Amino acid sequence: MFEQLTQLVQQYGNDAVVKNNAIPNEQNEAVMNEASSSILSGLQKMVSEGGTEQFASLFSGNNAQDSSNPAVQKLTEQLTGNLGNKFGLSNEVASGVAGSMIPKILGSLIGKAKNPNDSSFEISDLITAISGGSGQNSGIMEAISKYGGQFGLDQNADGKVDMSDAIEAVTKKSGSMGSILGKLFGK
Repeated sequence: MFEQLTQLVQQYGNDAVVKNNAIPNEQNEAVMNEASSSILSGLQKMVSEGGTEQFASLFSGNNAQDSSNPAVQKLTEQLTGNLGNKFGLSNEVASGVAGSMIPKILGSLIGKAKNPNDSSFEISDLITAISGGSGQNSGIMEAISKYGGQFGLDQNADGKVDMSDAIEAVTKKSGSMGSILGKLFGK
């Protein structure tokens, strides 16, 4: 997952970092690396501190791109602080960089995870990276199941995402969606 995240940071960091005169050119790569690390560690921290619903809310509609979403705000604030502390950027510059990049990166990352036609990145990859493969996977899945119907995981339209959806998806062999559900539920 870190590789996909780094690619998105490079993609969206060009305007926010590289073309930003307030950031010395010799710091561009380090600032973008900090953005990648900060997003991943921020999501991990959010989940480890009991914020699974906050994390799962990113999967609802376009919430990952909404700068007023509490999860997006939390990650933006964390990156702003890190850029200020590590690179001596003013709060205004650091906030501008973080505010420009975080919603775009999260929107793209979650969009890829939700897209059944994009097998380059799957929901299970994101959950494993965020939870570290720990027992938190089930808590994350419970929270995501609340939003599951909004991104196509509720295969049998019963209002929840559970093993029967995984079985139905695998039975239908509906492309990568069956693969995603199979990985999520260990089948």
